[in-house]
Amino acid sequence: MMPTALENAVYGLLSTPVLHTAVEHGVFTSLIEDGPGTVARLAERLDVDEDTLERMLLVLTSLGVVTRAADGAYALTAEAEPFLDPRNSRYLGGFIKHLTEETQGRLGRLDSYLTEGKPATEASPFDDVYRDAESLRAFMRAMWDLSFGVSRELAPLAGMAGTKHLVDVGGATGPFAVAALLTDPALRATVFDMPAVGPLVGEDAEARPVADRLDFVGGDFFADELPRGDCLAFGYILSDWDDDTCVELLEKAHRACVAPGRVLIMDRLFEDDRTGPLATAAMNLVMHVEMAGRHRTAAEFIALLERAGFADCEVRRSGGEKHVVIGHKR
Repeated sequence: MMPTALENAVYGLLSTPVLHTAVEHGVFTSLIEDGPGTVARLAERLDVDEDTLERMLLVLTSLGVVTRAADGAYALTAEAEPFLDPRNSRYLGGFIKHLTEETQGRLGRLDSYLTEGKPATEASPFDDVYRDAESLRAFMRAMWDLSFGVSRELAPLAGMAGTKHLVDVGGATGPFAVAALLTDPALRATVFDMPAVGPLVGEDAEARPVADRLDFVGGDFFADELPRGDCLAFGYILSDWDDDTCVELLEKAHRACVAPGRVLIMDRLFEDDRTGPLATAAMNLVMHVEMAGRHRTAAEFIALLERAGFADCEVRRSGGEKHVVIGHKR
């Protein structure tokens, strides 16, 4: 019998497209809003092919995403529901869409990368992101879905009390900035990202209560200096780049940081021996095919911070897959 770990790896390629198709056609939304239903009832609600839907639901049942009762009614599991409910801050629909429509295609490069190495010059994936307004909005939606729920945990972990002005570097539409503002009514925050992102900042419902304390500065963090603040945050940014580029960005953060201040790095962390976790190892491969970076251990991030001039570095681990590494400027 095939070992479970190998079986999951062999058949895992089917999971994301099934999840994506179910998200796109409202299967999970129907189960949440209209309640459990049989295949026939769900197919009628959604106006989809019953046979195909049943096969998808069997996969989702095997994955533990849905359950099937004795009367044949399917329901979302309590564990999965927050991540598949568009109204929940932990919703992953946008991220699942990005993995299916963007990342899977790029994974086709693995064979040539393995046999020939990755080309030194290659088109940036951000060229696709910024090719038109629809692509930009879809990417920003994916980043919000991936980041906001996690940021609600990481902002209190970072401890925003006493911070006056947060600068969210490469902050997209501001998932971390908004989460931080929700923890401290005295805090102000600036999102710094490419100018085209500006009109999208504040569109998310969660941002509206803090809109008067949230602003946006457009710029390129490679070409421009960063806005000044006593706390600069890099949320899921540095894993896009190689070590020297990270140090360059952190040096800019050091110049922009008002002392006493600090920089926050929020990202996935490898275990010290780099044997896992699986999500970090998988996304480390994605960083290779999509970007120029990689995921790191806490010690590797601390070494980058120290090269950039930060001191008294520390790691604050969450209960999830992303954590906070902090460097101080005294």
